[in-house]
Amino acid sequence: MPTARLISTAALLSTATLLSCSLAACAPTERDAGRGADGTAAASDRPDENRLRQQTLDWRDCPAPSPVQGGGEAPAPLPDGTRWQCATMRAPLDWEKPGGKTIGIALIRARSSGDADDRLGSLLFNFGGPGGSGVAALPAFATDYEELRTRYDLVSFDPRGVGDSRGVRCLDAEAAQEAEEKVDQAPDDGGDESDALVELNELIAAACEKNSGDVLPYVGTTEAARDLDLMRQILGDEKLHYFGISYGTQLGGVYAHLFPERVGRAVLDGVVDPTQDMMEGALGQAAGFQLAFEHFARWCVEQRCTLGEDVEAIVETAVDLEAELDDTPLATSDGGELDGDEVISAITGSLYSQSFWPALLVGLEAVTGGDGDVLAELAEVLGQHGSGGDGDDGTEDDGDDDGTDDDPVHRSNENDAFRAITCDDSSDRYTVADVERRMPEFLEASPLFGPGLAWSALSCAGWPVPGEARHPEVSAPGAAPILLVGNTGDPATPYEGAARMAEALGEDVGFELTYRGEGHGAFDSGNPCVRDAVHTYLLDGRLPKRGAVCEPAPLREGK
Repeated sequence: MPTARLISTAALLSTATLLSCSLAACAPTERDAGRGADGTAAASDRPDENRLRQQTLDWRDCPAPSPVQGGGEAPAPLPDGTRWQCATMRAPLDWEKPGGKTIGIALIRARSSGDADDRLGSLLFNFGGPGGSGVAALPAFATDYEELRTRYDLVSFDPRGVGDSRGVRCLDAEAAQEAEEKVDQAPDDGGDESDALVELNELIAAACEKNSGDVLPYVGTTEAARDLDLMRQILGDEKLHYFGISYGTQLGGVYAHLFPERVGRAVLDGVVDPTQDMMEGALGQAAGFQLAFEHFARWCVEQRCTLGEDVEAIVETAVDLEAELDDTPLATSDGGELDGDEVISAITGSLYSQSFWPALLVGLEAVTGGDGDVLAELAEVLGQHGSGGDGDDGTEDDGDDDGTDDDPVHRSNENDAFRAITCDDSSDRYTVADVERRMPEFLEASPLFGPGLAWSALSCAGWPVPGEARHPEVSAPGAAPILLVGNTGDPATPYEGAARMAEALGEDVGFELTYRGEGHGAFDSGNPCVRDAVHTYLLDGRLPKRGAVCEPAPLREGK
């Protein structure tokens, strides 16, 4: 089964990609040698940093997203006529050597719609992943944030290693598809299948090193957090105002740890549990997706669906279906086939938003009758597809990359960037024996999702860069309050993560709001209570009452 990533519902719909949980960035290590107590470079390096801080961004009308960002049309002006502007920020490739090679960080913004006297500054967004292009995502869902634009410029970016910010390239799309078709993502027949999965991960790692080896050591969350602070300064803000979703909450937490005195008004939605390592995070997701599927199954029973008479029966139907199609895929009308991995991909993707439940119900009922077309389409739309780039493009790297990619054959590099950032962040390097030892826990957490998530822990096998730490360091004593929105039905970032993030950030820093809803994240659900709380804090600086809870509107009945 494909690994499930961290991402907002908005970004999921925008990129048609299912993203998965990674745990990253870290306590100070040897990478922090030579930095001051606030995480900045030592004094001897500051002249070079000052040069970068004083750069002027050349804002111009945005072109269409590049292929490596996902492609598509140029962003249309907002309803009031405001045009999207794009620029490239220079940042050190290696923050330990700010006078050395630089990397281009692609930015996008929409200027504030309010009066200049009311403007608070820029509000920076990270929509999750890691691996999603913020330059492509922000215009697609800007209407959700239009009220925030009354006091902020809306700004997003492609983090380093993503999209037009020197996007990581591993296997080309054709080679990746061919290799993955030969591998079961949840091996169940002993050594041969698990060995093949390890070999695939090692093959991808070798391709990443060959095609992007110069940038691989420098794409972790800690480096991205330092880029955020450089953006803050260049944009002219005394404090960083920030909206992080899913993996973006991890980036926000790491920023707060490195620069607590520079935190402005910040909201973290769909909160990553910063106390877990990669295996623990995968286990937590197994339980989270199982809970979400049981909620779907309960709704299914209420709709008098044909999948089973109760929740337990519907779960058993799904488990049996995955096993059956894993052994004997079902032919689809377009000449393809639906296998067990795609069944799990379709189900997992549909649990990211309650709005997908009716389509999932139709697809599951159809496949039990021998028609796999709907479920195959869901897997294609919501699942992981494609790879980042076609390998070496034959150009020379002068060490001063402008962040662009002019090669039309490259496709979105989300999958490659996800792997690169995850493996740079996490020091965990698991083996087949590790997975087999923990498998009973995963099966207990979820017979449906557990096996695939357990085996996803092998994704960093053979990675050429040592990871930074087992889990991110986010303690931020003295930082301004950060609003954390936790969703009780969230499958990808289970609800408990918000409370653990609040505790890890420190007393009077993490401030939790509960949403009793379904799907990944809360703001993008459109819930009026959640949106009012977020708007009130970001626009007026007022936090909700402690213990505040937002209730969802009921899902409309019918298939």
